[in-house]
Amino acid sequence: QVQLVESGGGLVQAGASLRLSCAASGRTFSRYAMGWFRQAPGKEREFVSATRWSGGRTDYADSVKGRFTISRDNAKNTVYLQMNSLKPEDTAVYYCAAGALLLTTPSGYDYWGQGTQVTVSS
Repeated sequence: QVQLVESGGGLVQAGASLRLSCAASGRTFSRYAMGWFRQAPGKEREFVSATRWSGGRTDYADSVKGRFTISRDNAKNTVYLQMNSLKPEDTAVYYCAAGALLLTTPSGYDYWGQGTQVTVSS
């Protein structure tokens, strides 16, 4: 079994930064892709960013390109999402996910964290 635990969410003003963390445990992650998704009230869960656990490929949603950066620390089995220049429309619950392939659809991931709330005030 795989466990994912997110942290780092909070309430910030527009223009501020936050860094989300996702600590993974339970299995070896050398072949897993790690993704970040978010879900706002009344909306579907949407792709934010993803990275291969080993290797340099990353992917971002157009809405966050240039503002968000995904990174990983393999020694700590942790993936991060650095979020800069936050906007009110970034407000959502952010989820970490692990899967076999780097995909942009939630159905492509097998394991999910419990989510962390990010609220951006205007």
